[in-house]
Amino acid sequence: MPKSKTHKALLKRIRITKTGKVRHATAGFKHLRSSKSSKRKRRMRGGSYMSASDTGRLSKLLFRRLRGANQPRSSMRRNPSPEERRAAREAAKAAAN
Repeated sequence: MPKSKTHKALLKRIRITKTGKVRHATAGFKHLRSSKSSKRKRRMRGGSYMSASDTGRLSKLLFRRLRGANQPRSSMRRNPSPEERRAAREAAKAAAN
């Protein structure tokens, strides 16, 4: 089976924080600035965090779990550590006997 490759164009447009949130630039800031008010341009200058619904779409392109601005860290599924797997296996084996 071929390797899963990350979407390189997407990686150039976003930044993923250590906690799994996705930062992105506000749309519409780079062009036609003369018609926009100063207040609007100031708000666009600071990047924003992506919503939870969009991060689900991006996680398929990047082959990695992400979370949105309004999601707690506990909402992300986490793979168990080897010790946790071993303990779960032993518990299942004890329940079967």
